[in-house]
Amino acid sequence: MKCGVVIFPGSNCDHDLMVVLKSLTGEDPVKLWHQNPSIEGCSHVFLPGGFSYGDYLRSGAIAKLSPVMKAVSEHAANGGFVMGICNGFQILCESGLLPGALLRNTNMKFVCKNVHLTPINTNTMVTTGLNAGRSLTIPIAHGEGRFYADEETLEHLEKNNQVVFRYCDASGNPTEESNPNGSLNNIAGVCNAGFNVFGMMPHPERCAEEGLFNTDGRALFESILAMASA
Repeated sequence: MKCGVVIFPGSNCDHDLMVVLKSLTGEDPVKLWHQNPSIEGCSHVFLPGGFSYGDYLRSGAIAKLSPVMKAVSEHAANGGFVMGICNGFQILCESGLLPGALLRNTNMKFVCKNVHLTPINTNTMVTTGLNAGRSLTIPIAHGEGRFYADEETLEHLEKNNQVVFRYCDASGNPTEESNPNGSLNNIAGVCNAGFNVFGMMPHPERCAEEGLFNTDGRALFESILAMASA
């Protein structure tokens, strides 16, 4: 398992990801600068949160044009693992690697707080170690996190088990009150049809160490490592 973390101008969660990945694998992840046209042989590629290119257009719309994204797309097309978190999720949607789009939060405000989410499909590389219906406490920090897709796409995602996480209450029940941004069907994370590209809005890397007094997010990375080692 060779991990790479893509760094765009404005990325601010890249170091968090690197710390967690090194703690699990024992190896320093490869820093993949956005102008690098190669992923340097990485088997697992991560796109971190932040404000790529300042989000001056749409979040992720400029980042998708970076040279590294061609290599990321080729990696994904060949079945390679790709995961985008927050802004990384937005970039994957803008790049066409994931369905749907991320729109402004319904309250039109930046939201930064802990939320609850529950795994929907526990047969993916990200969730195989999780229990369906279990409530995880994971932080969010975004202004454009409202997942949207047309009716046909949404139906396809639900039918084909491509919805990976939903926002929920502390008991694991998706409710209107537990939806922090107005995402359709309380969707907090999805994957592609090949189940090798993942995107989620909440930040598991921000709750994966004892020093942060919350390790719920570590279970996702342990799941990825277990699947890679199987």
